[in-house]
Amino acid sequence: ENTFTLVAKTLPGFEEILAEELKALGAENINILYRAVSFEADKALMYKANYCLRTALRILKPIQTFVARNELMLYKKIFEIKWHEIFGNENPIHIEIGMGKGKFIHTMAKLNPQINYVGIEKYSSVLLRAIQKMEEEELPNLKFIRMEAENITKVFGAHEVDKIYLNFSDPWPKDRHAKRRLPSKEFLARYDVILKPDSRLEFKTDNRGLFDFSVETLQESKIWKMTACTYDL
Repeated sequence: ENTFTLVAKTLPGFEEILAEELKALGAENINILYRAVSFEADKALMYKANYCLRTALRILKPIQTFVARNELMLYKKIFEIKWHEIFGNENPIHIEIGMGKGKFIHTMAKLNPQINYVGIEKYSSVLLRAIQKMEEEELPNLKFIRMEAENITKVFGAHEVDKIYLNFSDPWPKDRHAKRRLPSKEFLARYDVILKPDSRLEFKTDNRGLFDFSVETLQESKIWKMTACTYDL
């Protein structure tokens, strides 16, 4: 079975302990980095590492490598990564933020092979379920990212995305958490950066409070225009 490079992130000072854990699991080509350990693994070991490693914060699969000597250079290099190059075509790019276990975006990718899909989820345990689904039915037009949604403008270039889906997002009911809501004005500003002109944002929720908040936010926006609204799921 084919192997690939993974990177296990950890806290400073735990690198050697993490390397020993990986060695015990059967990982190969283990290299100790700062706050991380890289290693070679197959898919079975990838799952095992996610479940068994005690000192790893998360397991990452690099999509591109480059040298960055400072933070400014780091973000410059990140912006140079083009999703069309990752997918190997010029098809439209649709993303789902907060994809959960990935049922929706996996179905969409299967039904629309002419569209590239990127699912974003911040919880590793939930994302792992989506990866397991991909093992059963791998789709070349579907990729996953484990990250905080606040960082989307660091991962997608200006006007690189054709459509955004927000499905049953966390309502963050407390007023002090309003800016964390995915349809908030703060997030709408981020979406405006990565979406192509005249593109669409599709939002769905079963939480009435979040729905009303979304409608009010869009009505107050000078950038966004609501083209359809229904209370019928």
